[in-house]
Amino acid sequence: MATKGEREPPNFVHQNAILCETIMKEQRHQKLYTNYSVNPFKTIHVITGKPNSKHDTEEGEEDSHFLKVIKRANQEPVKKYTYPQTEAQEIGWITKPLIDVDKTDSRLHFGMKNTAITKYMNEFWRVKEQTENMN
Repeated sequence: MATKGEREPPNFVHQNAILCETIMKEQRHQKLYTNYSVNPFKTIHVITGKPNSKHDTEEGEEDSHFLKVIKRANQEPVKKYTYPQTEAQEIGWITKPLIDVDKTDSRLHFGMKNTAITKYMNEFWRVKEQTENMN
């Protein structure tokens, strides 16, 4: 057993067993995805055909699935998903206000109030900004 300031040497057998168990858990929940399609987030570079070829003169048919995937990729997340997919998306997900705010109601609306000190400091900062911009 190691003393207070020393560490025991790593047990490679236990570390290997933990790694094997982690890999088995990952493989148990992993599924193979074989439905390949176009990456909607990558720009598509169209190369022109050979001159005087029949390929360019024929009208190509539109791929409706491809157009649907591209349109969906260009939408904002609120229209794509019913709920936020990440913690960062939760901020600002619901953008409509919960109640209608009445600007005359002093219980919910706290407008900007100016006192003599705030008026003085606003003027001071404005003059300071102007002098710095002139130099």
